[in-house]
Amino acid sequence: MAVDANQLAALALAAGKEIMRVYRTDFSVSHKDDKSVLTEADGLAEAIILKGLADAEPDLQVIAEESVASGNMPEHGARFALVDPLDGTKEFVAKNGEFTVNIAIIENGRPVMGVVYAPALHRLFVAESPSKAWQAEAAPDGPVPDKRAPLRIRQAPADGLTAVASKSHRSPETDEWLSKYPVADIQGAGSALKFCLVASGEADVYPRLGRTMEWDTAAGQAVVEAAGGRVLTTDHEPLLYGKRERGYDNPHFIVFGDVTPA
Repeated sequence: MAVDANQLAALALAAGKEIMRVYRTDFSVSHKDDKSVLTEADGLAEAIILKGLADAEPDLQVIAEESVASGNMPEHGARFALVDPLDGTKEFVAKNGEFTVNIAIIENGRPVMGVVYAPALHRLFVAESPSKAWQAEAAPDGPVPDKRAPLRIRQAPADGLTAVASKSHRSPETDEWLSKYPVADIQGAGSALKFCLVASGEADVYPRLGRTMEWDTAAGQAVVEAAGGRVLTTDHEPLLYGKRERGYDNPHFIVFGDVTPA
């Protein structure tokens, strides 16, 4: 039996509930070996997701951020899961709400299903398949909502594009890349929300010219591609997954809505 999108969404909400419980406390902050930020919420949320995936699809191998950090990187086949239990930990620590739970299913290098959930914002984004995505308002202590709005990228505005860029990782290279396009506005956003803003038609393009890991991006890529967008490397190749030889890190990439690559 294979896990489905509603089950992924339920797991994201359950993880979000635990994240918000910690968020409302005076939680402590530590740092991993790579200097990235770690809180109690990361491990608690990941445990919920891993148990839920094991119950739903026992043979599914999972590459999850905190498990990998502790040395657990299981072998997997063509189908596996990528999990970031708390994407945007810096945003979590800053308490600006722009952090997400990311869960994705990969098949043959492509994200075919994914959930991005922003519990503090009550925004849920779901890719049921490579061609069907929806969004909903969802409280972390509630059920997976039945009221859902289809996700679709928008037509590129004639008066200029809206670009979205990282709040924590904006670089001069990003500004140089954006200068090639008719950009009218640049919005900052944290975590995988940047993918979802393109998917929902709130933005048109998102360049990421910095290091990311596969668990950071897979769920967002599933959502934006199911909404009609594309995620390409700077060589205009599809961003693929299962790059074990690279340690599961990504090359630089661009998320395109209705925008032609220059």
